[in-house]
This record gives sequence, structure tokens and C-alpha cells, in this order.
Amino acid sequence: MTDQAPVTYTGPARVLSGVQPSGALHLGNYLGALVKFARLQHEIDTFIFVADLHAITVWQDPAALAQQTREIAAAYIASGLDPDKATIFPQSAVREHAELAWIFQCVARLGWLDRMTQFKEKSGKHKERSSVGLYTYPVLQAADILVYKATHVPVGEDQKQHLELTRDIAQKFNHDFNAPGFFPQPDPLIQGPGARVMSLRDGSAKMSKSDPSDYSRINLTDTADDIAAKVKKARTDPEPLPETLEELAARAEADNLVGIFAALSGRSKAEVLAEYAGKGFGTFKPALAELAVEKLAPVGERMRGLLGDPAVLDAILAKGAEKAREAAAPTLAEVKKLVGFWGA
Repeated sequence: MTDQAPVTYTGPARVLSGVQPSGALHLGNYLGALVKFARLQHEIDTFIFVADLHAITVWQDPAALAQQTREIAAAYIASGLDPDKATIFPQSAVREHAELAWIFQCVARLGWLDRMTQFKEKSGKHKERSSVGLYTYPVLQAADILVYKATHVPVGEDQKQHLELTRDIAQKFNHDFNAPGFFPQPDPLIQGPGARVMSLRDGSAKMSKSDPSDYSRINLTDTADDIAAKVKKARTDPEPLPETLEELAARAEADNLVGIFAALSGRSKAEVLAEYAGKGFGTFKPALAELAVEKLAPVGERMRGLLGDPAVLDAILAKGAEKAREAAAPTLAEVKKLVGFWGA
């Protein structure tokens, strides 16, 4: 990188995040992201997008993509995001994302991308068959963030490296084009409790929409009966719940269920153990099922209602895209001028 100390950005605070429309959302998405988006909208200027440009780094059915975009928007709103407070929009509807991404591809260095571990994990042994977009999408992520000059980004463990890349790109752009403090150095917002929800069938694997077993996850569109059944069939061990967090950590499935209970109830794992230590899962699971139904069933009901009226969702997305463009366009115009493009 450069040896010039970055000048502090003095613009307004803003948060940005997004979710790909590549499948049904589940409890892990809800606890790890959606409820936290809803809280942030009351604390900071919030931009939340549907990451459809990122989704097509792997094949998506064109006949289904638009509906999947509506489903993510419905999940945002059902989880508490207010379109009058937060800017909710489809990524592809704001062309400034892609245009800034190209400029950033000319700023970022190949060695930086070579160090990105997610591409290696996602491409596996056949990276030559992967799309170029899968390799370069961290640069698009940087554009997503910096086109709004976002100062804060909610991140999980798997995205910390990409945020560091964003910071590197921002610093190098500011240095190369003699624009100190033009782009901020966005800070991570650590997700906190509930950020990592594990499979209901395997406490060592993260809850995933790609798991072939539907009983491994609670989908946001599940009915109350579905939610209760999945909790009651979740894998456990024969021992009662322990008294200490140290003992709990050694029991993956028990730790996961206690963590879910804690996140849904707004309590700590220690507080949950204080109530249920020594009790078996025959007592704990029904209590967790009741809590999960109470918290999640209204989300699914609201989602189904929104999806039943796609015109309403489309109007929200269109309004959000217009607001997002109003924020993004001045940044891109300034970038073009700094780069020296004709007519800028």
C-alpha cells in the first residue's frame, strides 16, 4: 500500500449492507442480519439493497430472479425495516454500482484479489470453470459501499477480508488521485449474538439454504406448525443442559439451541442456562419452539402478505432505487472528474 497516512473522512455517517436473492432466507439470516438492519435504521442513515448483481456470479434462473428479489425485499420489511426510514433497493437498478466497480478494478491490485479466501472456497478445485465475476466481486462490494460513502458495514467473519479490501481501495484511490479524505475508511459493525446460527441437524455446520435437508433450518416463510416441528426434531444429545458456558461450548447442538433461544429472547446464553440448567431437552425444546413461533410466525405471515401483492413491493423497490441513485450519482460524478474523464 502507500506510506501516506489517510486523512479522516468528515462526511455524514451511513451504513450499507445487502443480501443476495439466491434462495429462501432462514433463521440465521434473520438473527444475523435482518433484525440488526431494522435496529440500525433508527440510529444511522441506512441503505439496504438486494444484491442481484452479486447473485449472478453463479447461475441464476432468469425466470425466477425478479421474484427472488421481491422475496428478499419482503423479508426486509417483514423483519422490521421501514421503507420510509431505510433506503431499500435492488442493486442492479442503480447503475453507479457497476460503473464505479470498473474504475475500482483499475485501482485494485491483482495480488490483493489473489489473497481473497472466499473465491478459493467457492470455486473449489475447478476455479477455471468459475465466472470472472466470482473472482472480482469483492471489488464490486467495495463499489457498493463507497458509492454511498458508507462509513459502517455490518460484517460476519466471512466478509471481514472483503471490508479490508474496500479500505485498501479507498485509501489507494484517495492517494492516487490526490483526493485526501474523499472516500471514507468504512468500519465494521460486528454482528454480535445470533450472528452465527448452526444447522439444526449438525451443530458443527452453519445453517444454510443449500443444505438438502429442510429440517436443518427454519425458513422465514415456514408456518407456525413447521417451526415447532423443526425445533422439536432438532438434533440434541442425551444429557441435560449444563450449568456453565464452558460445558455448553463442548456440546455443539446444545450450544446452538441455547444460542438461538438467547438471540430470540434478547438474553445472554448465561441467562438462559441460569433458567434451564439441569433440565432435559424434553423441557427446553417445547419452550424454544413456543418462543420461535412467537417471534418468527408473524414474520412469515407478513412476508406472505407482501408477496401476494407484488405491485406494492415493486413500488417500494422503485422508490428506493430512485433515492439510492440520488445519493450515488454525485459520488460517481466526482470520481469521474478526479479520474479525468471527458465531459466530467
